[in-house]
Amino acid sequence: MSIRPVKRITESTPAMEGAGVKLHRGFGFGETNEFDPFLLFDDFRNERPGDYLAGFPWHPHRGIETITYVLAGTVDHGDSLGNRGSLGAGDVQWMTAGSGILHQEMPKGDAHGKMHGFQLWANLPRALKMTKPRYQDVLAKDIPEITDDDGTRVRVVCGDFWGQKGPVEGVAADPRYLDISVPPGKTKRLAVEASRHAFAYVFAGSGTFRDASKPLPVPTEHIGVSDDATPSFIGNRSLVLFDSGDEITVTAGDEGIRFLLVSGRPLEEPVAWYGPIVMNTKEELRQAYAELKEGSFIK
Repeated sequence: MSIRPVKRITESTPAMEGAGVKLHRGFGFGETNEFDPFLLFDDFRNERPGDYLAGFPWHPHRGIETITYVLAGTVDHGDSLGNRGSLGAGDVQWMTAGSGILHQEMPKGDAHGKMHGFQLWANLPRALKMTKPRYQDVLAKDIPEITDDDGTRVRVVCGDFWGQKGPVEGVAADPRYLDISVPPGKTKRLAVEASRHAFAYVFAGSGTFRDASKPLPVPTEHIGVSDDATPSFIGNRSLVLFDSGDEITVTAGDEGIRFLLVSGRPLEEPVAWYGPIVMNTKEELRQAYAELKEGSFIK
């Protein structure tokens, strides 16, 4: 087994989307080769209703899949096909936009006004860009959760892990999407197929992603850089991009650590991208927006 080195660690940056929703962006709208097949990752987390209630009114998607994972509050959604629903804490929606869909997502806070969730965009391969749109709405109770002997907990949203299979199926990039909590001071090695690109996103606690066989540097309040250029202790809203290998290692800090671990098989196809539509060529992109303008976007 070979441990994946950390290629880069960045902090998500403030952004505004929809009708004025304040969020933090881990990556997106730039060079995506290192994250292929994933295009964008957003962390929408707020305790002030004014920062999120305007939501994401009607907008189009084509050529991608959007994955929404809610931790607190709710997200009401509707689309041009007549689908309606609401995602609650722990629920997941995997939407395959395919040939085209118009939809809206309207977040609401919990009893304390808190709203927290993530959205990930996954690219569709050329052969499936114009596939029929579909939804996979998954309730929290249907997502398997495994607790290891040392107290590490893993929710398996998609893919196979530790003998459990996530409920989301038939996704083109064959991704694995895990929500992992490691107790304070514990070190875990977690398998990731060598053929996949992988990243982790820390959203609670702190820890380090480096070879557990190497001595840890002394922790500091800020992200430090060790002699192998791997930052030591990192925390909230940190995104870790891994290099090649077939497992990662994580050591939790004094408060434990909770993070998403996402991996997928790269498509290695050209990307033509503008806004919420992602195709393979500029001509396909131009055609999509022309159809949107003339009213023939929905197939």
